[in-house]
Amino acid sequence: MDRRQFNSATTSALGSMVLLAWQQAHALSLSDLTDGEASQGLKTALEKGAVAAVNLLGRTDGFLGNAKVRIPLPGFLEDASRILKAMGRGPQLDELVTSMNRAAESAVPMARDLLINAVKTMSVTDAKNILTGGDTSVTSFFAEKTRQPLSGKFLPVVTKATEKVGLAAKYNQVAGKASGFGLVRKEDANIQQYVTGKSLDGLYFVIGEEEKKIRQDPVGSGSAILKKVFGAIK
Repeated sequence: MDRRQFNSATTSALGSMVLLAWQQAHALSLSDLTDGEASQGLKTALEKGAVAAVNLLGRTDGFLGNAKVRIPLPGFLEDASRILKAMGRGPQLDELVTSMNRAAESAVPMARDLLINAVKTMSVTDAKNILTGGDTSVTSFFAEKTRQPLSGKFLPVVTKATEKVGLAAKYNQVAGKASGFGLVRKEDANIQQYVTGKSLDGLYFVIGEEEKKIRQDPVGSGSAILKKVFGAIK
């Protein structure tokens, strides 16, 4: 073998060894992660997502200015809105929609501590289930852990924000009676409960959206553990 052939073979062998070493170093799968890494990575992602969602929604126009979570008129009031506007009730309807969304924006910041606590007390099993559980696993986790206590926190805030709107009280009177005859869904029969439910739906939806962004771009999060964990399941 002449020197050129030797150098070529040596270079080729060295290149193969470097490539193999790189592949072994980067060929990380979910099974290679320790329980602690999986749990820590997901907790970091969920906390980032929860805080981002609260910051996005808990401000002026957080709900009202976001078509994906904007709270519409409930039930038959939405269906009857065209007729009511033709009768000159448009400003009242607009006032009600604004007050409902402002109520949601006022209530959402109260969720921050409960959301973070749900993340911090997550079990390792919860973490791995969410990591492999699909697009709705995050929303389902937060709803299961926080929906009931947050409903109790949100309702007084929503009630205070909407009770000044005359149309809200009139709607509750009519819808309450209609619900008794099965004409209106139970969850739509009271403005305050309706807004509370929609506020939580919007909050969980946005948390899920924020968490998806982190899954899709863990490098952009700036967290080493997120790069490792979410890079392992791509």
